[in-house]
Amino acid sequence: MKRSEINEIIRDADRFIQSFGYILPPFAYWSPAEMQARRDEIEGIVSARLGWDITDYGQGDFANLGLFLFTTRNGRAEDLARGSGMCYAEKIMISRHNQISPMHRHVVKAEDIINRGGATLAIEMFSSDAAGRIDPEAEVVVACDGLTKRLGPGEVLYLSPGESVTLMPGNWHKFWGEGGDVLIGEVSTVNDDRTDNIFQEQIGRFAEIEEDEDPLYLLVSDYEAWLG
Repeated sequence: MKRSEINEIIRDADRFIQSFGYILPPFAYWSPAEMQARRDEIEGIVSARLGWDITDYGQGDFANLGLFLFTTRNGRAEDLARGSGMCYAEKIMISRHNQISPMHRHVVKAEDIINRGGATLAIEMFSSDAAGRIDPEAEVVVACDGLTKRLGPGEVLYLSPGESVTLMPGNWHKFWGEGGDVLIGEVSTVNDDRTDNIFQEQIGRFAEIEEDEDPLYLLVSDYEAWLG
């Protein structure tokens, strides 16, 4: 992806998010230079990988295969392993109309996926077999706002604004905006996007960036190069 495209996606996403009354934390708007100048005080942001995250899954077709995310909070794997402390994470995401977030599952993370507003969120789901692969025959059992739902393999669940689904490790899922763009909330256990995403296809989690202009804000995938 070109940096100019990423910058424009950030601007559009920020307007879309604010249109629903959701306000990002102050550090969202710190320039790269300010992040660098405040490096000594932002270790909590950097180590937890809080902030902007835009991916085309390395395929160069963001409009059709991609996702916008902003991580607002994220705990520590050590706390999760111990069973106490900050064991949770939260994101705000945007799935555009017919923009696919490809089929994947998580090893550790359990998550609530919440339609926070906009159009319908469509989620196609499968269960895992004993080896962690997609089971083409098993039903999928999930909780939707406290109610148990049973879906056939590959069945699509449709969530209207205000509705949610709880996905457990091993629940294969892909999702997209149906009929328009969707603002998505994610509340989960501690999240590590570098290690906890198992994709059905051989694709990457983060975009390759062509630096055709300066970054408006740093992505979480920029932190190592820009902030050390």
